Amino acid sequence: MPKIGMPEIRRPQLVEATMAVIDEVGLSGASVALISRKAGVSAGIINHYFGGKHGLLEETMRSVLRQLSATSIKHLSAVDGQDVSARVKAIVAANFDGYQVESKVTKTWLAFWAQSMHDKDLYRLQRVNERRLLSHLRRELKHALPDQQAKFVAQGIAALIDGIWLRGALNPQGICAQNAQLIISDYLEKQLPPTPLHQV
Repeated sequence: MPKIGMPEIRRPQLVEATMAVIDEVGLSGASVALISRKAGVSAGIINHYFGGKHGLLEETMRSVLRQLSATSIKHLSAVDGQDVSARVKAIVAANFDGYQVESKVTKTWLAFWAQSMHDKDLYRLQRVNERRLLSHLRRELKHALPDQQAKFVAQGIAALIDGIWLRGALNPQGICAQNAQLIISDYLEKQLPPTPLHQV
């Protein structure tokens, strides 16, 4: 976490610079010197406020996750609170929102996932994100399915999100958000009962 006193105007600058450099040279090549040059600040600022590259990557992912959370809230607020299918699809749509599928963001996600396997702080952040997604999906699905089935279907949807996202991120053409949502919607509709329980 960045130290208290980090100028707020600098934080987004550094986050954007970190993603841009990872996009260009990968995580291993993304040195503090390159990031600071891209952001137009001194390397000393990064080392002082973030403790170096590791702390900056953690802050960058927290920024991406905050953006994902805000997008999820926005998508959910636009659909009927009683429409289970629409609400699950809104959660899925947020994961494939324009910002989340930009090249610099997808490459940062990939770098984060790979690094989190070897770093306890990043791993903890990844687990929080994973549990949050499953929790949101289960909460909506429980309105239409028994608890254990809701948990099972939530895990299936989360796996589809991650799998389709990963395949798309590794594709030179990028992620096709529309196709991803169609595939997951098809799976969802096959899992939901014809008449949701709340409508009986």
